[in-house]
Amino acid sequence: MRSRSRSHRRRAVVLAAVCALGAGLLGGCADDGGDDRAGGSGGPDTKGRTTLTVGVFGVFGYKQAGLYDEYMELNPDIAIKETSIERNENYYPQLLTHLSTGSGLADIQAVEVANIAEVTATQADRLVDLSKAPGVRKEDFIPWKWQQATTDDGRTVGLGTDIGPMAICYRKDLFRAAGLPTDREEVGKLWAGDWDKYIETGRRYQRKAPKGTSFVDSAGGVYKAVVAGSPQRYYDTDGKVIYKDSPAVKQAWDTAMDAATGKLTARLQQVQKEWDQAFANGRFATVSCPPWMLGFIKEKAGPAAEDQWDVAAAPRPGNWGGSFLTVPAASGHKEEAMKLAAWLTAPEQQAKLFAKQASFPSAQSAYALPQVADARHPYFGDAPIGKIFADAARGVPAQILGPKDQVIDQNIVDIGVLQVDRQGKSPEDGWRAATRTIDNALDE
Repeated sequence: MRSRSRSHRRRAVVLAAVCALGAGLLGGCADDGGDDRAGGSGGPDTKGRTTLTVGVFGVFGYKQAGLYDEYMELNPDIAIKETSIERNENYYPQLLTHLSTGSGLADIQAVEVANIAEVTATQADRLVDLSKAPGVRKEDFIPWKWQQATTDDGRTVGLGTDIGPMAICYRKDLFRAAGLPTDREEVGKLWAGDWDKYIETGRRYQRKAPKGTSFVDSAGGVYKAVVAGSPQRYYDTDGKVIYKDSPAVKQAWDTAMDAATGKLTARLQQVQKEWDQAFANGRFATVSCPPWMLGFIKEKAGPAAEDQWDVAAAPRPGNWGGSFLTVPAASGHKEEAMKLAAWLTAPEQQAKLFAKQASFPSAQSAYALPQVADARHPYFGDAPIGKIFADAARGVPAQILGPKDQVIDQNIVDIGVLQVDRQGKSPEDGWRAATRTIDNALDE
């Protein structure tokens, strides 16, 4: 999406903003205050309970959805204390330092999907094998999510929390004005199976577009959506960096360039003030849309756009976002922490979290539960978001992740794509600028 600092500021902001979606489904979000039932770090608290510490970045929603309180009611001998660092670019280096020294660690530590390959490859011996945690069943999870945190020798060091299966959010009023269908099934058929069809739909839109509007928000968002559906992007199966020769990167780059040079975009940069304002002003008709984007749209577009936005299937399934829970081997309460991590990521709790906080489950067994299967979003024309995102999640291919995926991705988008989309540079110049920056970063 972005530069490293923007990337994780986005996650913190989006996960906070997504409370708006939780309110749309089942009521408001809880206050993000401290847990007055939890004691200090480690050991029994003053009431004789064992305190388990949970370290996260941004807002994971467990506290807000009441899951910590529920677990403590079920386990009166346990108290839970969560600590959160707002931005992952601050959280993650600290986590690596604490893992290397074996000190300063929470009993449970969250890991962002962009970092899970590096953690799994380099820190597995410092983390507990959670496939052995009580109640954990591999078959409950989407296979590609389970694989992302599993070592070559079969140890699973992270349990999946949320994922970001892709859809397309679109404005029915703008589609109608441009002579395009508005029914979500018909809209999905416009581009089914092919991102080139999405671009062609954009060309049709622009021919009759309402004045001052564009088909899509940004070329960067198009790149992210396309590349998110490819199994092999920046690394090959041997761990070699291949982004310069990757067919998936070329396809995503070319599609983004078609959007930029074809004047289909509003030339925005995501998660900037101008982008926020563009939602409110109705400046674009579509945006690549993982589940967490729904809350963002609702907040930024506001009440005036209710029932103007809708959700359709993306051209191809892809995943944009997600995290994991790990248990450091240095935890003083490994057994208790394993039980808590397993409970928080169990299908039943993931379904509750989706209903309250819009974090879409990585536990596929949750998709049959009513909180997911029957989920509809009134702001988006009562769209059946549970089914739409579950169908997308099942179609996401297992992706090869590398330790510097994020460095490569953010520079392609924030250096290369942005120079073409916003500054009017040629695709060749944009690509050269991106690869120069990436190669310098990889050599460091």
